[in-house]
Amino acid sequence: MSTSLDDTQKPAQSAQTPAGPRIPASPHPLDNPAWAALTGPHRGLAERVGSAARYPEDVSPFVALADAGDPAAWDDLAALMGPGATFALAGVGSVPDGWRTEWSGAGVQLVATDALRSATDPEAVVLGPADVPEMLGLVERAKPGPFKPRTIELGAYYGIRRDGKLIAMSGERLRLDGWTEISAVCTDEAHRGQGLATRLVRHTAAGIRERGDVPFLHAAAANTNAVRLYESIGFVLRRTTHFQAVRVPGGEEGEDGEA
Repeated sequence: MSTSLDDTQKPAQSAQTPAGPRIPASPHPLDNPAWAALTGPHRGLAERVGSAARYPEDVSPFVALADAGDPAAWDDLAALMGPGATFALAGVGSVPDGWRTEWSGAGVQLVATDALRSATDPEAVVLGPADVPEMLGLVERAKPGPFKPRTIELGAYYGIRRDGKLIAMSGERLRLDGWTEISAVCTDEAHRGQGLATRLVRHTAAGIRERGDVPFLHAAAANTNAVRLYESIGFVLRRTTHFQAVRVPGGEEGEDGEA
C-alpha cells in the first residue's frame, strides 16, 4: 500500500480567503479534477469503462476514478487499461492489493484569488500543432511535467519567442465546469530570471477568466520556488495531494506483481 499527504478522503472545509474565491465544502470538482474534466468539458477526449476514465495515451498519462474507495471502480480501471499497464494517477492515497505503485510524490493544488493580476501579454503568441515539436523540446529541457504530442488539444497554449526560438510557454490542461488548470509553465534555463513564467501565467489566466472560469494549478510540493512564485502572484493553497505511477496487476508479471 502507498502512503501520501493526500486529504481527498477527508471532507474539505469551506474556505474564504480575503481576496479569493469561496471554495465550497465537499464534494467539489477540484477534489477529483481529472474525473470532473473527463466527464465534463473533456468528455469528447475520454476513453471510459464504467467508473474509470482516461485520456488517450498521446494526450495525457492521467486516468481517473469516480470513487477510489469503490473496488468496482478499480475493476473498471483494470478493464480500461489492460494487464500490466502503467499510468499516472492523482489524488489517490492508496491502491488495492495486487496493484503496484511505481513512483509517487507529494503535490499541492492552488487556486487563483482576486490578487492574481491577469493581463494579456503583447509578446505571447498562440501555439498550435505546428509548434508541437518545439514545445516537446522545451518540455524536455525544462521538465515542467507530463506533456505529450496531443496535449495541446486540451486547451489554449501560449509561448514567448526570442530570435524565433521558443523560450517559454504556458497553457491549459484540465478543464472542469467553472475551473481551468494552468499547466506546462516552463522557461528555457538560459532565459530564467526575467519574469517570463509570471507573464505567461497571467496571460493564460486572462483567457481563462474571460470565459468565466477560475484558474487553478498543481505543483510538486518539493518545487518550493515555484510554489512561492505562484503564491506571490495571487494563488492560494487549497490542499495537498499526491501523484503516482501505478501498474495494473498482470501482464508480463504475475498477478502478485512478482517477476
